[in-house]
Amino acid sequence: MEDLQEFKKNNNNGNRKRKSQSHSNTGNTDRRSNTLTFPLLMAAALSHSHTNTNTHTVVKDCLTKFLSHPIQPHEATCILSLCPLLLRSKSPHIATLTAQFVGAVSLLSFEMNHQVVSDFHTLKALISLIPTSRKAVSMAACDGLLDICSTCLGRQRLLHFSALETLMFAFLEVQGSSTRISLSTGDDVNIASLRIGFQKGELPVLLLNAAIILINTCNIEQLRKIPSKLSECFSVSLKEVWREAHKKMINSDILGAGQGMNLYFSNITISDLAESIFRLSINVDQFPALMSSNIVERRIFWSSEDDFKHFILNQWEVLPCVVRRFSSASLEVDEIFTSFMQSLCFKDSFPLVLSSILQDLISCLPIDSDELDILNFLIEVRNKLGCPLINEQDIRVLRTDNQFKQEVHFFQENSDSCLVKTPHVLCLDDMLKCQEAYNDGYTVALRGMEFRFERVALIVDRLASIFGQPSAGANMYLTPPNSQGLARHYDDHCVFVCQIFGSKQWKIFSQPNGQLPRLYDPCNILNNETIDDTRDCYNFFLNEGDVLYIPRGCPHEACTHYDKQDGSVGFSLHLTLGVEVEPPFEWEGFMHIALFCWNRTQHHSHPSLKSLSGILNVMSTRLLHIVIGLIGNSDPAFRKACLGAAASSQSNTNSWLDQCQRTIFSYLINKISRDLRFQEALKSVEAAIERNEDPFQQIKWLRYLNQERESVEGHDWDLDWDVGSTEIKDIFAVYVEYKEMAERVFMDVKSKFCNEVSYDDVTANYKLLHEKFEEVRKQYMNGMLSLHSI
Repeated sequence: MEDLQEFKKNNNNGNRKRKSQSHSNTGNTDRRSNTLTFPLLMAAALSHSHTNTNTHTVVKDCLTKFLSHPIQPHEATCILSLCPLLLRSKSPHIATLTAQFVGAVSLLSFEMNHQVVSDFHTLKALISLIPTSRKAVSMAACDGLLDICSTCLGRQRLLHFSALETLMFAFLEVQGSSTRISLSTGDDVNIASLRIGFQKGELPVLLLNAAIILINTCNIEQLRKIPSKLSECFSVSLKEVWREAHKKMINSDILGAGQGMNLYFSNITISDLAESIFRLSINVDQFPALMSSNIVERRIFWSSEDDFKHFILNQWEVLPCVVRRFSSASLEVDEIFTSFMQSLCFKDSFPLVLSSILQDLISCLPIDSDELDILNFLIEVRNKLGCPLINEQDIRVLRTDNQFKQEVHFFQENSDSCLVKTPHVLCLDDMLKCQEAYNDGYTVALRGMEFRFERVALIVDRLASIFGQPSAGANMYLTPPNSQGLARHYDDHCVFVCQIFGSKQWKIFSQPNGQLPRLYDPCNILNNETIDDTRDCYNFFLNEGDVLYIPRGCPHEACTHYDKQDGSVGFSLHLTLGVEVEPPFEWEGFMHIALFCWNRTQHHSHPSLKSLSGILNVMSTRLLHIVIGLIGNSDPAFRKACLGAAASSQSNTNSWLDQCQRTIFSYLINKISRDLRFQEALKSVEAAIERNEDPFQQIKWLRYLNQERESVEGHDWDLDWDVGSTEIKDIFAVYVEYKEMAERVFMDVKSKFCNEVSYDDVTANYKLLHEKFEEVRKQYMNGMLSLHSI
């Protein structure tokens, strides 16, 4: 059904301007002549290999007559059988007309399109016409391929026959030495939907258009099959176009309707081009070997194994600390920031070039925390990818009012309405205003620096592996002299503050309670009155090269200051490297994985859900997941980061860290074994069902492990993690009806789980899930970096 709707949309709108002039002045023509010419066409086709001018003339006249009338399906079916022969004609006119005929038939209907793409010989012959010195033939063939692309099946069949590689090679052969383009408004007001017009020949644009359509249709495996050298060269060409398009987009150099008559406008849009560049980078090796694997560790944790061990055991997620810049051997460890600093120009001139830096950046659209399909992400953002920075998503320009200790946001303060319902996409004028805002005391905060600068990406990639998380992040903060950016707040993730330029005074408070905040939970700005400044406060003064660690949940604030030596006021530039602990990779998540994996090993003893004993067993296991969540809400150990997938270059780290993880695992198992929360868990599920909510929504990510499960014939031994609320409600009703029996089964399930679960077995599945999350995040990082490497 989706394919049919897509065909109608593509057929109505057209992939480009159709050559429909020949359809005029046909009202007085006898349509029956089409049928009468068929025998002549067949006879001529069978003998067309002879260089006979009369034969060629007959074939051309017949094809021209067919194309000049509305084609009927039954006639098209007859002619299609001759197309492979006609497409291979030595006559350019015959090959061109046949290619036009194939394209026209492909647009007749959904069914006719499928008939065309089901013909192996026709597709192969049409594709073979692309790399040819006969320009008109190539253009007609490319037109035909674009018509075939009006359906999903058509695109997939073209990919199957390597049409994409053919198009990419052909484009690289015919493209000019430079690309001059213009932008024009399309059907959508979205910036990313601007159409790209080219001032080069029509053939290169047709080839590019078809190639982009097929690239944006590929799945991961199909993208991997593109020869790496071809993909690399084609990406370079795409980035040349992207560079010019981005520049015009930022400068609002956009043509209105009716302008640019000397341009060739295809249906390539900003978002189409950005998506193709993104896709071609997905499978590229993450990073070249630009730095030693242990430099990041040494820069943050000194060079001693004992220092790192002390940090993990005593300060990680507990206490703030600072690592001062080395006075000796600083050149090597500071290498991790050198190229990044150079890309921002020199420190004396950096604030003056802020707006020019912002112009080179695009929006890094957020990806869902549990998204494990990068192509699904691309589908969701298809009409937004490639647009400039978005206020409050990519960039924040703000300061703290010293009198009221509240944040003032520049663009909200200077907008006509305080309630901005649509995303504020920054234009060139806004970027120039950021420079003015900085001069007026506003901090400029940029998110997602790891998606914009390769060197920062290298740092966060290594940082994530140190702590066994799928990814880490990096934000940049430029604060003018004598100013405070963010008001006092706490983060839902641990941060390492790396002071790049200047200096800054930090005030950090211990966690208000012993419970760590969870990722994506609301982080409220705290009132100053709630913190005892004298008892709970840590003060740190950071100079260039210092690194400050702030655990998640610790309220903090920072401001620039007067230099103590010469009294001058300086600005500050720092990066915050954030280690985000997503739900599956907390210790609570590890215990959910443990229960899931243990339950999977019990399938041989599970009766069917159709029986009472089956319902009691399945729901008891599900209820134990709820119990683990309830315990995690009260016991801080469950919310700490699991380091089961941590990787360190230190030789002895694995031994003591592994033993530490096993000790925590034993503690959590004992906690689950002793904790009696059956009634509380029962009420929790019941309340969720009454609210028409899924009681297991918080652990939906377990479905990714469920995909690896082998089905057991004849045994419906578990509820699918995507099962509907109605089925859960019905099964739970039976469970509550036999409450006393259910409690006994629950206690038995819990006892068996706690006694039988194996840390090593869980770790293997935990690392498998970690790899899935890590792969998608690296694909996202690769794609965004490729869009910034212009």
